[in-house]
Amino acid sequence: MFKKTQSKIIIIFLILGLIAIAGLGLYGFNLLNSINIEKNVINNYIIASTGVGIGFAILTIIFIAMIYKKYAIFEADKLINSKDKLSEISNQKKQIETILLHLADGIVAFNMNGEIILINPVAKNLLSIGPEDSTFEDIFEKFGIDINMEKIIYLESWTSTEQRIQVEDKYIKVFFAPFKNENDRPNGVIAVVQDITEHVKLDNMRKEFIADVSHELKTPITSIMGYADTLLEGDYDKETQSRFLNVIATEARRMAKLVTDLLTLSRYDNNKNKTQKEEFDLGDLVKKCQDKVGIEIKKKNHKVNCFVTADVPPVYADRYDIERVVLNILTNSIKYTPEGGEIKIYVGFVYNDAYIKVFDNGIGIPEEDLSRIFERFYRVDKARTREMGGTGLGLSIAKEILDKNGGSIDIKSVVGQGTEVVVRIPTKQ
Repeated sequence: MFKKTQSKIIIIFLILGLIAIAGLGLYGFNLLNSINIEKNVINNYIIASTGVGIGFAILTIIFIAMIYKKYAIFEADKLINSKDKLSEISNQKKQIETILLHLADGIVAFNMNGEIILINPVAKNLLSIGPEDSTFEDIFEKFGIDINMEKIIYLESWTSTEQRIQVEDKYIKVFFAPFKNENDRPNGVIAVVQDITEHVKLDNMRKEFIADVSHELKTPITSIMGYADTLLEGDYDKETQSRFLNVIATEARRMAKLVTDLLTLSRYDNNKNKTQKEEFDLGDLVKKCQDKVGIEIKKKNHKVNCFVTADVPPVYADRYDIERVVLNILTNSIKYTPEGGEIKIYVGFVYNDAYIKVFDNGIGIPEEDLSRIFERFYRVDKARTREMGGTGLGLSIAKEILDKNGGSIDIKSVVGQGTEVVVRIPTKQ
């Protein structure tokens, strides 16, 4: 563009110079001719005037070219700087887009008219924003939020800029803040959207856990206090005293077990329970656990068989922890299998894990409860579990232990047919 303009200017000046030369020559020729000057003098005049005109034109062109050369260099530098700035702006834009694309939080920016000027995929997903949602009101009015852009921008110090909303099964926290332009004037509003569903669930679990602990401790304490006060208030025969004292002792043991289980979970939660891993024979451990619950097995007249597959390599885990898990599983099978039932135990090896499978033909667990049986204090039949002395923490502790030792536990069950528990434990360090 600049080169075309420069060429046009030079041509124009050249034409003007030629016109001036022709005019000057013609004027001189007519003047000399009118005063009867000799022809050779006239020719010399024409040549001289033409040379002077051409020289003048050349000098003019050179002068113009020098000026435009400097101007061209300046424009070229300016153009290069502009390109560099545009490239820098483009790179910054791409960087911002990449950051927004990979942010865990949602970002939505609105101009002063409330129109969306920037949004990332996370915000679209969390707020369920569709093509029809293009303004501040479109997005937030459907959630019943009592807030508008004017309040955020002009009453920032008077308005709560944080809102919690529920979108289907998700809990969302939205933080609003105004942003300004280079003149420090309001230029719009930005909304930061966070998914706090897990935080809400954990908070609810914490509240439920506190309530459950209080209830579980209150029940035995109430029984102990009631029977103790009864004994203190009257003179009872030895048989009645013995029966009351037996209830007090049972409830005290139950409370002590509950506190012990709570302390165990607390140690695992805070990583204070250090695992002492070692190699040991899993089949031998399972048989010893079976012997430890032998009295309970005999009381209910259960048929228990343990089968160990040949050449099961030693497992690498905390021996005391795994023993606790096995005892918990066997105790549950004994508790919830009717008298005269059957329990089968298999110890084997697959890939890099040894496994324990425990089958029983007990009362089973409803399908809707299977997904929650590892929750703390969750019981399928609360009254029956409490009657049998359970704390509702056994399976929670078992899962914590196996997680710490790199193992896993899985439970399948059918009501009225029985339950299958599969525990996997790593065999290599």
